Amino acid sequence: MDERRAEPDRRIGGSGSPVTLFGEFTITGNRKVRCSVSLTERDLLIQRFASAPVGRNKVVLSLKDCIGCRAYRTDDSADTAAYFSAYFYPLKRRWMSSGVSRQRVEHCFRLAALQDPGANLEEAEKWARAVRERSGRQRYPRDERQNHARELMREADLSQWDALVIMSGDGLLYEVINGLLERPDWEEAVQIPLGILPGGSGNALAASVHHYSGASPVYSEELLVSCGFLLCKGLVSHMDLVSIHLSSSPRLFSFLSLAWGFVADVDIESEKYRHAGAARFTVGTLVRLASLRIYKGKLAYLPAAADRNGEEGLRKNMTLHCNNQASSLSPASLLCHQGGDTPCENTLHNYCHSNNSLKVRKAENTPSRSAIKSLPGPPDSVLLPLDQPLPSSWVVVQEEDFVLVLAMHQSHLAEDLLAAPEATVDDGIIHLFYVRAGISRSALLRLFLAMEKGAHLATNCQHLVYAKVQALRLEPYSPKGIITVDGEVVEYGPVQAEVHRGLSRLITG
Repeated sequence: MDERRAEPDRRIGGSGSPVTLFGEFTITGNRKVRCSVSLTERDLLIQRFASAPVGRNKVVLSLKDCIGCRAYRTDDSADTAAYFSAYFYPLKRRWMSSGVSRQRVEHCFRLAALQDPGANLEEAEKWARAVRERSGRQRYPRDERQNHARELMREADLSQWDALVIMSGDGLLYEVINGLLERPDWEEAVQIPLGILPGGSGNALAASVHHYSGASPVYSEELLVSCGFLLCKGLVSHMDLVSIHLSSSPRLFSFLSLAWGFVADVDIESEKYRHAGAARFTVGTLVRLASLRIYKGKLAYLPAAADRNGEEGLRKNMTLHCNNQASSLSPASLLCHQGGDTPCENTLHNYCHSNNSLKVRKAENTPSRSAIKSLPGPPDSVLLPLDQPLPSSWVVVQEEDFVLVLAMHQSHLAEDLLAAPEATVDDGIIHLFYVRAGISRSALLRLFLAMEKGAHLATNCQHLVYAKVQALRLEPYSPKGIITVDGEVVEYGPVQAEVHRGLSRLITG
């Protein structure tokens, strides 16, 4: 590159854009041919130095057609030059045909302005990086503000993409999914495969996708590599989505979690520590533990369909069990068996969804799909409007004092928190956890430390209850608090949710 001629006319550009990078290079394979290269926000302009008319030696390549650019050195140690190659697939007319198709075009440039091979390579890498960044901005939508991705997905022409890959935290995917489900053609739009590359501080879905592959836990850059590998494999699975109803806001869709209490507080209040990356949740947890809050509210849920038969049978046996003051259940079954209503204190703690605090009522008819007014997206089949009483088929939790309520739809709550180890991407289940008031700070801390390995259900914590449910309703009584959906703050007040099995599609490898 000739540094003496590195100041171009900044007004020049194939699309009228100002030139942001300029240099002079030789063409790889023919060092006698020199050219000037100008990079704008939209184009790469190549001008060969020759006696031929200017128009015949000028090439303008749109960065929309660029698929990559790399910098490198050859294996020849005597060659101090560095190189960068840009790869394009522009639409070109086929030979002996009136049609056009994308055809590969490669341009390779040689930099040998300096004696230092490292300096030449550094300059080549600067060019390769600039080309990649600008081509990425041309080809893919970029999130520029809150709800921008939602707006883009609501209006985008999805036919130009085979899949949507989001490189960010979980919040951006939340916007994308809700944007897709707000479209008039939502039934078709929601079927476009979604991919995730971890680029945020939580990265719960990325960790879940890695977990579903059966691989050992990894974090940070290793998680990014794993998710990239699974994307390359390109295998697509169905993914559950959960519809969320709030008092006055439009219906939302969630792919990850619904939280109230301790977890929501830590998630939002730790935003001030975002510069610490994933460690912000650790800091936020310690801060909130120092000032533990109790929340009052009413929680009810509809057990998952597979659990209801077992629950009914267990209720029939409860009287005999209590009268005999003896249990035929093994200690192991106390951690995972479905439980029911009983007056016996501390008999059924940690039965997936039951302990002595649950009250089960007689079943009534399931509400029709028309019970809730027509909304964009799929209709809900078991939810009534929030201002109507629940059917008697629902389980009502008698306690009203909670430390946290957490509904999970994926396995991970964060990169290092395996909150729902039994969850799969399309199991059609909301994994509901709640912690009752009375737990000590040290016990709550132990619970979250155990959650790093998914062992919190085996801690026999008497304040932790776990249920597999199809739908739930939460009515906070505390005047102040935080409710989050997929880590995003939503309207505080009554909320209810229902799972829609396999509604969307996720690239899981």
